[in-house]
Amino acid sequence: MSSNQANSPNMKLEVVLFNVSDVDRAKAFYQNLGWRFDIDVVEGNFRGVQMTPPNSEASIIFGKGVTPDNSDRAHNLVLAVDDLDTVRANSIARGVNVSEIFHYAAGPFNNAVENPRVSGRDPQGRSYFSFASFEDPDGNVWLLQEITTRLPGRLWDSTQVPDKDIATLANLLRETAEHHDRYEKTHAEHHWWDWYAPYLSARQNGSSPEEAATAADRYMEEVFTRERHDLVAGSRKETR
Repeated sequence: MSSNQANSPNMKLEVVLFNVSDVDRAKAFYQNLGWRFDIDVVEGNFRGVQMTPPNSEASIIFGKGVTPDNSDRAHNLVLAVDDLDTVRANSIARGVNVSEIFHYAAGPFNNAVENPRVSGRDPQGRSYFSFASFEDPDGNVWLLQEITTRLPGRLWDSTQVPDKDIATLANLLRETAEHHDRYEKTHAEHHWWDWYAPYLSARQNGSSPEEAATAADRYMEEVFTRERHDLVAGSRKETR
């Protein structure tokens, strides 16, 4: 990742907004697609409905007064999918008129050539190159773009700890308890969670059990130091 990306604040696409002619009809359409209903707000002449595609971090808001010009439609809103055939079949089963799978003659989204869409999947089976499309009741156009492998540099680095299954977490807790048992037998009385927390954090971030135990020991020394400092400070106040 470049230094510019590393030093940039988090900016995530949150929502796409567009007006519709019949809010209830649009709401029913997207609910039928299996999208999550988030909120429906009515204030005077304004009405905004927020819906979120399955597992998407971005949402849509549609309604009345959502954008300045009620006559505009949204064109080529893109939904990334990892299995185009499955998503297309699921949408058709819900009563949505989805196009046949196609690819672009001159590359993704290039509508500048004559007859830009070519029937069938990308002949080379490349990620990003195969599509299908559908429209909502107001003619807003959605593209389903199959992305099976992201291009280099297209994933932001993340410090978020990945989810672990229950069995993995149970094993990690057992391991933590075993290492803590040795520490507990040779050190002063303390809260077990003060030792567990740095150990678990270190292990989940790639440290070995020995490195994690060292990190937990170091943290406990800091805890004991703070407690001794607080005790001394308290005693001085009492003698004044």
